[in-house]
Amino acid sequence: MTDTTNWPLPYRVNPAYARKVAYFSMEFAIDQALKIYSGGLGFLAGSHMRSAYQLRQNVIGVGILWKYGYYDQARNADQTLRVDFTKKYYPFLTDPGITVTVQVNGHDVKVKALCLPAQTFGSAPLYLLTTDIPENDHLARTITHCLYDVEPSARIAQSIVLGLGGAKVVEAMGGAELYHMNEAHALPLAFHLMDRLGEASEVRKRIVFTTHTPEKAGNEEHETSFLKRMGFFGALNHEQEVNLTGIHEHLFSHTLAALRVSHACNGVSRLHGAVANQMWEGNDGICSIEAITNSQNALFWQDKKLRQALDRNDPKRLITRKKEMKDDLFRIVADQTGKLFNRDVLTIVWARRFAHYKRATLLLHDFHRFLNLIERTDRPVQIIWAGKPFPFDHDAISVFNGLVRLSRKKRNIAVLTGYEIELSRQLKQGADVWLNTPVRPREASGTSGMTAAMNGAVNFSINDGWIPEFAKDGENSFIIPVTEPKLSEHEQNEADYQNLMSIFEDRIIPLYYDEPQRWNEIAMASMRDVTPAFDSDRMAREYYEKLYSAKLG
Repeated sequence: MTDTTNWPLPYRVNPAYARKVAYFSMEFAIDQALKIYSGGLGFLAGSHMRSAYQLRQNVIGVGILWKYGYYDQARNADQTLRVDFTKKYYPFLTDPGITVTVQVNGHDVKVKALCLPAQTFGSAPLYLLTTDIPENDHLARTITHCLYDVEPSARIAQSIVLGLGGAKVVEAMGGAELYHMNEAHALPLAFHLMDRLGEASEVRKRIVFTTHTPEKAGNEEHETSFLKRMGFFGALNHEQEVNLTGIHEHLFSHTLAALRVSHACNGVSRLHGAVANQMWEGNDGICSIEAITNSQNALFWQDKKLRQALDRNDPKRLITRKKEMKDDLFRIVADQTGKLFNRDVLTIVWARRFAHYKRATLLLHDFHRFLNLIERTDRPVQIIWAGKPFPFDHDAISVFNGLVRLSRKKRNIAVLTGYEIELSRQLKQGADVWLNTPVRPREASGTSGMTAAMNGAVNFSINDGWIPEFAKDGENSFIIPVTEPKLSEHEQNEADYQNLMSIFEDRIIPLYYDEPQRWNEIAMASMRDVTPAFDSDRMAREYYEKLYSAKLG
């Protein structure tokens, strides 16, 4: 079933990367024009596909063509968040003529593949699956409408389309030597391989897995009986399913199953690798979990003029270019909010998903002290928040809207909507300080800080995710000290807040205004240190060297 020839690629494959790999991900952030992603998982997958193209690797991506994307972030009349679902059209996709059939809840569903050619955006080819075709009934057509649909049966149907449908599409193109699951969403591909190969050991030889999060929401569990009814296990009987996954219980853990159907797995930072091993230790039959730290594609994300100034060791040009990029960002601020920010004022940006553990409002923990920070006139600050709450997480939306209401009262606070690739890029290019405040150790990687550093923003962060591998406090970043992990949530928030504000008041703000040359040296050190170690070319190479060459055992 496996053809060892290359995929239909527009380049001669580098012999160092000859193994034929199909990379499955629920989301890919490749370009602003292709809205099939929600956040960090997609940004990681997009950078991987760009580096696979640049390194001439024998890789294709397999994903889903989301008709409505994640959602469009708009505003109500009072500036609060409005969730819009708008149909998307992508005439730049091509039709390779591949349609396969899967079974969902006892019904045949046709799955059509469309291709994003490698040359369109400079990525490995993507094969994007859709059920929104005339051959299907209305319900089947909606399966690929919304990324991370809130309805459990729709979410499982999406996994069936990605995993089982994607595996059949790959077979229609000659098959793969290796299947890489980016999170456990594509797990049904393992059941399809078991049906074809008949031996669990043969399945494991062909699958590797990347686990991304210690968060419960990222490690799904469902009733096994519900999954059976939906067709999640494909053509397998109960004995075959248990033989492959080792799960006898009524509650089925997708991540645990993925660790058992794979012969190798990676966490997405050294710290996350250790956390993931602790999470899953004691479970029989799981594969080893190594650490391959997530990275981002510098060629795509880094401002070229800023990089040229760094390479020429020209701090004056770098300072000038940074202010030009701040002006670009501030035009967006003015357009969305009517506020005129100043290029000479210290600009702090917090921008990412509005997940609870990321603590978007940690800065407001002591509101009186926060007001003292933003109302100072001698050394002023400007603060920008941006990010997409999950569209059905009303608590997260409430946090976002609370910040919007606060921003109406303060001329130096802005909350931006439309947090997608282009706004993300401009926030990183325009930020002086990139603020990251997760509860440690719940941030598995946190790659936004990498692309911020590439663009001359100084990371100010909890020492979590990738940061321990990069940060030199006071030299290329500023680090909030690690607090006692056994503290209650309130106590940890209090301790982290006190440290955060002390560093802002005593170190960051005085340094920015009183020692601008030293500040620029830190920004330049950050730019030098973030590449090549956190460029996705390194990560894509490590996938081949460590994950794709790992032995079954």
